[in-house]
Amino acid sequence: MSRVEQSTTAGSERPAVWHEMADRVVAGGRLSRQQALAVLRSDDAQLLDVLSAAYRVRRHFFGNRVHLNLLINAKSGLCGEDCGYCSQGRRSTAPVARYNLVDPHQVIEGAKLAAQRRARTYCIVISGRAPQPRDIEWLTELVPQIKRDYRLRVCASVGLLDRPQADRLKACGVDRVNHNLNTSARFYPRICTTHTYEDRVRTLEAVRAAGLEICSGGIVGMGEEDSDVVDLALELGRFQVEALPVNFLIPIPGTPLEEQGRLDPRYCLRVLAMFRLTNPRSELRIAAGRELHLGPLQPLGLYAANSLFVGDYLTTKGQPPEEDYRMIQALGFEAVVEGAPEPGPIAPPGRRQPGPRPQPE
Repeated sequence: MSRVEQSTTAGSERPAVWHEMADRVVAGGRLSRQQALAVLRSDDAQLLDVLSAAYRVRRHFFGNRVHLNLLINAKSGLCGEDCGYCSQGRRSTAPVARYNLVDPHQVIEGAKLAAQRRARTYCIVISGRAPQPRDIEWLTELVPQIKRDYRLRVCASVGLLDRPQADRLKACGVDRVNHNLNTSARFYPRICTTHTYEDRVRTLEAVRAAGLEICSGGIVGMGEEDSDVVDLALELGRFQVEALPVNFLIPIPGTPLEEQGRLDPRYCLRVLAMFRLTNPRSELRIAAGRELHLGPLQPLGLYAANSLFVGDYLTTKGQPPEEDYRMIQALGFEAVVEGAPEPGPIAPPGRRQPGPRPQPE
């Protein structure tokens, strides 16, 4: 019986096995699939040891820094894809706003707010299967201004991409493209039928070939098995993604996955620890669903992760940014903005990202 197998049967008697994993990762090694599964299946008595091992890796590569990100939903709804988790897809009856590209002024105001909130990266999201030519043109006009005026890193989330489209994003100054694999290849047909897992992989390949950074992660809690979560983590490790958002499913009424239950917050912490140990150099972001599923255990998540969204998500609300600042400060961590000037005072309590007004369908 291996050390990992022993650790899963011996309760808290073998905490050293997790730190042996951390030593291996820090030295440049990789976790096996069996070891990653053992992290997810460790018992509650081992949770602090697992988190401690993940924190050792996080601290080695990122110190106690926390990277903040702000997102704008620049084009909402109007999507013909049938992703089961999404309130903007064609199978959803959720009452979400539906509008085409917002006024450029709103995007610039969002960038200003991102700077005020000490965000390092400004994420511009455009709904739909793939970007239309006018979507690309719109980005090529706005991104240079955002980078000139606010010195933010820009991440674009625009759906499926081919190499020429990725090249255009690179040329206009986009730093990073977000395109989540979401789950394993095995489970993907259960959540979407209008495109394939392989389509998403090809998008990541095009993004990398264009010289862009990759932001890609997944959604936990869609009915998948532990093995699917591990397979996703290992595939993202193969791509060596620069940023890895971990979303915990928000079961939005009106979506096909609305009946999925709440996740155990301790399991969520093990998920974050596993992603850190399998992707040690990635900016690991606790994304949508952290408020719902981690609840009062949110601060512990930052012992594995080193990145957060401040503000709202695509179609759901996040907690007020001031709560995030207090959480980071209470942990003794530091929110950093690499390469940006002092942006002035943080937005006052309760202030939200300026949301675009819904447009007629």
